[in-house]
Amino acid sequence: MSEVKLSAETRTEFGKGAARRVRRASKVPAVLYGHGTEPLHLTLPGHDLLLALRTPNVLISLDIDGKANELAIPKAVQRDPLKGFLEHVDLLLVKRGEKVNVEIPVHTEGELAPGGNLLEHVLNALPVEAEATHIPEAVTVSVEGLEAGASIHAKDITLPSGVTLAVEEDAVVLQVLAAQAEEAAEGEGEEVAEEVAEA
Repeated sequence: MSEVKLSAETRTEFGKGAARRVRRASKVPAVLYGHGTEPLHLTLPGHDLLLALRTPNVLISLDIDGKANELAIPKAVQRDPLKGFLEHVDLLLVKRGEKVNVEIPVHTEGELAPGGNLLEHVLNALPVEAEATHIPEAVTVSVEGLEAGASIHAKDITLPSGVTLAVEEDAVVLQVLAAQAEEAAEGEGEEVAEEVAEA
């Protein structure tokens, strides 16, 4: 995975007012923590950070005040619920060669067997353990030809080298639901309505 370099400045002002001033300057308040160190309060360039966060579990190389370089991955991202802009980001300090627990998106490819069945994502993201500088962006699972009742478990998913599951092997990730269940329920409702009308 590629690294994204961002310039960071240490923050000395805290609270809502200070955070608003940071955001007005097109920057985002952030906290860097991990490895038993004191949390470090930072400001990051808003637009560059927004672009970086388009990649799940992006590896960020932080140039802090032009003096120190640290590697981090995003752990929590707060966005404005209406406008969607970044409000705050928590970053986890990582080292090269270190294993970290992250969740990676599950993508699907292929078509289900004919019949109008539905594919349910029981897990939208798969918990895994991976080396901090080699976190896969996603895993792709084939659902080609799967029929109602079929399910794909965590152990069925092929992971890149060096990546291991951080969830039970038998955990259901995807399952195919029969489309008829909804139609049957609607039919029953109509029958009940007819009986009520007759009564």
